[in-house]
Amino acid sequence: MFAALFVVYLLAERFILSRRNRSIPLRVCVTGTRGKSSTTRLIASSLREAGFAVLARTTGSKPVVIFPDGDEKEIKRRGGPSILEGKNILKKGAELQAQALVLELMSIHPERSYYESVRMFKPHILAITNVRLDHIAQTGTSKEDVARSFASSIPENGTIFILQEDFFPVFKEVAERMRSTIIQVPGVSNTEYIQSKINLPSFEQEENIRLSLAVAEFLGIDKKVALQGMMKARPDFGSLKTWTVDLGSPPRCWHLVSCFAANDPESTRLVLSMFLEKKFLNGKEIIGLLNLRRDRGDRTLQWLKALKEDAFPEVRKFFFVGDHARALKSRLKMPGKAELIISKPRDSQKIMEEIAGKVNAEAVLIGMGNMGGLGKKLVEYWEDTGKPYDF
Repeated sequence: MFAALFVVYLLAERFILSRRNRSIPLRVCVTGTRGKSSTTRLIASSLREAGFAVLARTTGSKPVVIFPDGDEKEIKRRGGPSILEGKNILKKGAELQAQALVLELMSIHPERSYYESVRMFKPHILAITNVRLDHIAQTGTSKEDVARSFASSIPENGTIFILQEDFFPVFKEVAERMRSTIIQVPGVSNTEYIQSKINLPSFEQEENIRLSLAVAEFLGIDKKVALQGMMKARPDFGSLKTWTVDLGSPPRCWHLVSCFAANDPESTRLVLSMFLEKKFLNGKEIIGLLNLRRDRGDRTLQWLKALKEDAFPEVRKFFFVGDHARALKSRLKMPGKAELIISKPRDSQKIMEEIAGKVNAEAVLIGMGNMGGLGKKLVEYWEDTGKPYDF
């Protein structure tokens, strides 16, 4: 009896999901290692500018629902994140008579990615931002493994957008099996990129803009209209941001950079390289603030490897905070390179006071490693005490 009732329940759930999906003409999902939240916001903003009634969701540092008028509401979770949140998003989209859904996928495990994308949302378009090593316990220890994990999100009869430099054969293999089409987004010349980024906020990464523009163009949205919409996109809490603040005694002007949400060393290295190209770091002492999470041991090991290989030679001092700080420092031997310091305070203000007391210069402090825990608290503190700075 119970088994029969359970089957009836599952069939009813499937029917409801299918009906709500059919009520929303356009469904776009975004997956990848980095930049998912920003890309989701850029695509949603370009659609909104083109006249679509858009409901969007990001699941990054602060998960939010973005309504058709652009207002946002943070998703309050009683427990951990669950892909079942997607049922509520579909319900809300149907109630609001949304013409488009733009959704950041939250799944990491391939099986859950398949269910969330292919079975629940059934997107017409899937945008894959990039393929980098992170969450290796769930996705695998090579980029090919990570690509295979993202490939599990490829829907039936959909259109898949992937940056040309992040294309892997597994995407083509799965797309053919799912009867979907892959569009590889090519690189652009510096001139074309500069022209496309006029008036766009500096926190937006070039690859996110490139991917979002390709989706907009595919949907028939004029590039000028798409860019106008992107200019209005509100930055995600975890996006790359900078502030200026006076620290120390006597006070000195510091630049604070939130790069916590980059998470993995490869993505963080790319951000630092961008800063160097813009000459933002020239002549300044560069300090790293590496936040380590207890539940991200695999990521701590990635940082251990990167620091051993001197992946950040510009950084003069590293301050380690979080549960793995002491263990990481004990395994690093870096004579003549960066000074390694364990920061003991757990309060944002005291952490900043300690850092300023140990650095007798104007400096750039770059938050790295993890947004969760102390990273989030530090960014909130920087937003309260610092002055936004557009590099």
